[in-house]
Amino acid sequence: MGRAVKRKKAKSKAKKEEAASSSIPAVASGPAKVWQPGVDELEEGEELQFDPQAYNYLRGFSIGWPCLSFDVVHDQLGLVRSEFPHTFYGVAGTQAEKAAWNYIGIFKISNINGKKRAPIPASAVDGDSDEDSDSSSDDEAEETNEDTKPVVHLKKVAHAGCVNRIRSMTQKPHLCATWGDTGHVQVWDMSSFLNSLGESGTHAHNEEDVIYKHLPLKVFSGHKDEGYAIEWSPIVTGRLVSGDCNSCIHLWEPTSSSWNVDANPFVGHSKSVEDFQWSPTEADVFASCSVDKTICLWDIRKGKKPCMTFKAHNSDVNVISWNRLSSFMIASGSDDGSFSVHDLRSYKADKGTDLLAHFEYHKKAITSIEWSPHEVSTLAVTSEDHQLTIWDLALERDEEEEAEFRAKMREQANAPDDLPPQLLFVHQGQKDLKELHWHPQIPSMIISTAADGFNVLMPCNIVTTIPGAEPSNNDTTMSSAES
Repeated sequence: MGRAVKRKKAKSKAKKEEAASSSIPAVASGPAKVWQPGVDELEEGEELQFDPQAYNYLRGFSIGWPCLSFDVVHDQLGLVRSEFPHTFYGVAGTQAEKAAWNYIGIFKISNINGKKRAPIPASAVDGDSDEDSDSSSDDEAEETNEDTKPVVHLKKVAHAGCVNRIRSMTQKPHLCATWGDTGHVQVWDMSSFLNSLGESGTHAHNEEDVIYKHLPLKVFSGHKDEGYAIEWSPIVTGRLVSGDCNSCIHLWEPTSSSWNVDANPFVGHSKSVEDFQWSPTEADVFASCSVDKTICLWDIRKGKKPCMTFKAHNSDVNVISWNRLSSFMIASGSDDGSFSVHDLRSYKADKGTDLLAHFEYHKKAITSIEWSPHEVSTLAVTSEDHQLTIWDLALERDEEEEAEFRAKMREQANAPDDLPPQLLFVHQGQKDLKELHWHPQIPSMIISTAADGFNVLMPCNIVTTIPGAEPSNNDTTMSSAES
């Protein structure tokens, strides 16, 4: 397993400052011990490092202020892309120190070149050229990868207040919706900024001080409180649903030039609505989760009450994800650190649903959960315990293989014996992870946002059956790490 490992190391002041500015620390070397977040503690003089062989690609980047939410923008560069170099587009919303400083970041990351190369510190991407003079291995990695540095292209659009959540429409990716802490839901046309990014070359233009004034296409002020739940329909172009902390849900229907928002809300939850997912197969059905510990399924043709309601957890349900490749499975993450997979086929009004899986690995609240768009049994999770984990529910415990694997891992990194067999990968190194997304067009690529910026990662052991993609093994890989 490639997991966070701890070792003694004397740090200079310069090294401390570099580590603080980068979410990707120095590469580990020498004897290592696997470090378990929430279980182990770092002693004085110890720091966490990671094994770069655990990744086909790993890089940190920033767009300025921390972002609570972001989304991958679908592009026209190819439906399935497995060869480096990669390029991807995204939108993100900031949480600035002052409300007037917030913006939507429309960005392009280009020249993503990898395949088990030593990662470069995020500070190099953001223009910080300071290097640790006593780290020859870091210098060699930087020199080797000088021509493979990714380039961050960024446009900023002013946004009133913090962005609680942002979503790009699949069918028309230039349209995105934002939920603001001001209580307004807005829809934006970002086509001009995306077109400009598309025309940009291999060098980023410095526009750090340029924040464009750009009016939204639609502003809805009918929610009585701010919220986080918002989601575009993957089937009906332009259909949107938004939910608030006052337990109300509003449906947006597209018109020829704008949207009609139903002023009469859907009512079924007793507390804050936290997340939405539209059915991948039924145009009129969506799911919601709530602080009231339940998941509801709604059919917009059948009135304003849920057609299914079941208790999903013993604590707040923060996030849900509907499996696009197997529509009877919904995954949910809770405030108590657990996450579950529910079988909708088994629903009974008096009993709820059967659980296909339930895990209590994480030590703090689940902040994001998402099924892989390419593998039916694979999902990824982020938590407030500073971990991003990847799971394959198709894996079962095989005592003989597991004994061999654990023996191997004890030799390599003194790995713990109580890891679930479904756990494929653990990524650490980001503080207060908030949201992750699989890239829908680049198999095995995950982007995550946290209080200290973004990470782009491609674990070496994530299996994909996409034609033309290289096969990999199912060994659990855990990597790291925190400075």
